[in-house]
Amino acid sequence: MTKRLLFLALFFAARAFGQSNTGELRVALKDPAGLSVQGSAEVVSEANEYRQSFASDEGGLIVAKRLPFGVYSVHVERAGFAPFTATVEIRSRLPVELVAKLSLETSSESVQVTDQTTLIDPYRTGTINRIGSDTIQERVTSLPGRSIVDLVNSQPGWLYEGNSVLHPRGAEYDTQFVVDGIPLMDNRSPSFGPEIEGDDVESLSIYTASFPAEFGRKLGGVVEVETAKKTRHGLHATFVATGGSYDTLGGYLQGQYGWGKNSITASVDGSQSDHYLNPPVVQNFTNTGTTGDYSLRYERDFTDKDRISFVVRHGLARFEVPNEQLQQAAGQRQDRSIFETMGVASYQHIFSSNVLADLRVMVRDYSTTLNANAESTPIVPFQDRGFREGYVKGTVSVHHGRHEIKTGVEIDSTHLRENFNYLITDPSQFEPDTPLSFSFMQQKWDLEQSGFVQDRMRLGNWTVSAGLRWDHYQLLVNKNDVSPRLSVARFFPKHSLVAHASYDRVFQTPFFENILLSSSPKAGALNNGSFLQIPVKPSFGNFYEAGISKALFDQLRLEVNIFDRRLNNFADDDLLLNTGISFPISFQRANLYGAETKLEIPHWGKFSGFISHSYIVGSVHFPVSGGLFIGADAPTTTSGRFWNSQDQRNTLRARVRYEISERLWFGVGGDFASGLPVAFGGTQEQATEQYGQQVVDRVNFPQGRVRQSLAMNASFGADLWKTEKYKIRLQADGANLNNRLNVIDFAGLFSGNAIAPQRSFALRLTTTF
Repeated sequence: MTKRLLFLALFFAARAFGQSNTGELRVALKDPAGLSVQGSAEVVSEANEYRQSFASDEGGLIVAKRLPFGVYSVHVERAGFAPFTATVEIRSRLPVELVAKLSLETSSESVQVTDQTTLIDPYRTGTINRIGSDTIQERVTSLPGRSIVDLVNSQPGWLYEGNSVLHPRGAEYDTQFVVDGIPLMDNRSPSFGPEIEGDDVESLSIYTASFPAEFGRKLGGVVEVETAKKTRHGLHATFVATGGSYDTLGGYLQGQYGWGKNSITASVDGSQSDHYLNPPVVQNFTNTGTTGDYSLRYERDFTDKDRISFVVRHGLARFEVPNEQLQQAAGQRQDRSIFETMGVASYQHIFSSNVLADLRVMVRDYSTTLNANAESTPIVPFQDRGFREGYVKGTVSVHHGRHEIKTGVEIDSTHLRENFNYLITDPSQFEPDTPLSFSFMQQKWDLEQSGFVQDRMRLGNWTVSAGLRWDHYQLLVNKNDVSPRLSVARFFPKHSLVAHASYDRVFQTPFFENILLSSSPKAGALNNGSFLQIPVKPSFGNFYEAGISKALFDQLRLEVNIFDRRLNNFADDDLLLNTGISFPISFQRANLYGAETKLEIPHWGKFSGFISHSYIVGSVHFPVSGGLFIGADAPTTTSGRFWNSQDQRNTLRARVRYEISERLWFGVGGDFASGLPVAFGGTQEQATEQYGQQVVDRVNFPQGRVRQSLAMNASFGADLWKTEKYKIRLQADGANLNNRLNVIDFAGLFSGNAIAPQRSFALRLTTTF
């Protein structure tokens, strides 16, 4: 009975209480005599897009949890006393303690520090793009399932392919989401996994280089998602209602109650739309989708040294698979459903002012199904796939002189199951040897372990981050690797400039969607002729980056980076026949390089915003090193190269916000893309019959590229009601206002068509108290 209760407690506990790279600030308010007094404080970091106000408890203590690493300005106020301002640095999980000794209002002993002090982080060793709560709350309203991936995609170096699948710096599926300290390695796009709704997120930290040794297995890009809101005493709630084009409706409700050292938070959200995925044709056939998400969180500080957290989350998505023109004419109907339940238990203990330990345990159950009617053409597929995952991570953080040391171990055990079958309805679309029916079922364990140690050292104006990570992977193959990480930064105070460079050795495990099917000997029955099957192995690579971060006029921040990535066993994915079901493949090597620039205005008078440019070149080299290739898809070449499917040379994004008055604001923005590669094997006449003339006109066949895309957007926000305790905000958004037909993909090497949404409008009403 005791073991059963322990298992249930772990299963219904989710979301650890902090990101891996967050810390804590404790501010003690004192009067001139050294006695505790009550008051309030504002904590600001322009570099981290962080701005929060806090009220002290009865003992004059303010605790700001889950602060992303960086420099913060703290401004304390108390009636009858002069304001107190100080600058602090958060560099480890260990809490930073600040005593705010207030002076009488008639004196002038406080040190004046402006928010511009935090415009750049002088000791950050690599580029990290932070997205704070204000940007999240004022984001352009997304279609269901895309609010977080849309925010990530707005950053330099990222782009969409297919159905909002994120690709960082030319990588395929090597993106991991770290949700409150727990890494999720599977595909989190709308077609693969239920999302965490944007209104449920407090901040995002986005890495594309200078990875701490704590991160591994998927390192194309890392997205740290912080969901825990600021704890407040009493009852507080947020309600959001959205509606817009494509019959899109959505709702979000969160309630929080805090008392003593405890807080409990519950949230629920749901949405539906007639434009869930990016369709292959303009008509947007069969594209209705519904999503839902539920979570419950409990957190308690037993003492100043002990904290525990329990949360459960359940998400779901049900949607239709969009048809092409020929499939629609035949009456095809295919439906997918996704269910996920996740839980995490977390315990943190502070041994001393220099040592902190953290333990996190996660269990997760995931399942997805695909069903099709008899009219589906050219094939009727069925799939029931899923996994059960158990994850344990323990870390110790130590502060010693100039060193911030962190070490830890991870154990991840995943039980995979795959059930797939098909029936061909149009044999003319396949090679003669292709069986008219096929069935497959298999289960297997994926076992992975890792350990790491990392150190961050301050040497005057120099900062050095060094780490070492060991990974072990055993599914189709048994592999392990040691990955060194090194990054260096130099701060030039006179020029408000930080120069940095980094090297990351990466060991990346294959994504496991349908990996058992693609590696099974039974798959050889799919074609008795040309056939190639090689077990997919982990990718090994070396990532290099150099760049600068500079403050301009004490108001602007300029980021410039160049990067070079060299990978062996480069990971990609392919589609099984015409089923729309993907599985992993790999090629001998790939070279990815480019540059990124971002100019950001956190606040300049009534203006804020950014403009960014990304340049990416990616080439993949034969021969094939892993995966399943059938019939005509089986490569016959052992040398040569091709442009990878994320080889988009130029991407430009911009957004400007203007504050009309205290309660009114207006924003405009735009996205430009030069176009992804095309690899269509048929004639233009066949393409027109399948996809329509409008889509074909957006493809430059001689150059083998999708034509340039451009989408303009605008937003208007108004605080309809605003008091100290209540706020009602209305936001109106328009997307792709120029109504251009933007083709994301067109019959790429290993992907199908994807048409971006056309002109659309949305309203979002937010009520908080």
